Amino acid sequence: MDTDIAEQIAQLRHLSRQELLDLWQKLYRRAAPQGIRRELMVPFLAYRIQENAYGGLKPATRCKLRRIARELEKFGASPEVRAPRKIKPGTCLLRHWRGEGHEVRVTGSGYEYKGASFPSLSHIARQITGTRWSGPAFFGLRNEKLVRGGAHD
Repeated sequence: MDTDIAEQIAQLRHLSRQELLDLWQKLYRRAAPQGIRRELMVPFLAYRIQENAYGGLKPATRCKLRRIARELEKFGASPEVRAPRKIKPGTCLLRHWRGEGHEVRVTGSGYEYKGASFPSLSHIARQITGTRWSGPAFFGLRNEKLVRGGAHD
């Protein structure tokens, strides 16, 4: 980080509320949200200073964040609403169901189970259980139970 940028950010905590509001107006070209606390203004302003100096988010990242925001608006801030998890090819998912072990390997184009290819974990969960299941829930991906092999992002 440039020394000048680092100094600007360090000075934010020493500015008065009015100075922060004025800086907000200058950097965002609009007034700060009504009633925003000083403790929230400082990190927003620091980010904006860095964004102006080094560039903002990539368009793909902005698009993903907008999609997540729309889902949160539609369904509320429930822990069930999350961005899709990416699992690296080569990862092996294990699940015991009714006394039998089941192993699924993540591939570049989907999943492999008992030598056959599947487009989703839900298809595999349905084959194993005979009922409609959420594949990620069945394989424990909703509560961080990934096992053996690669990692997820």
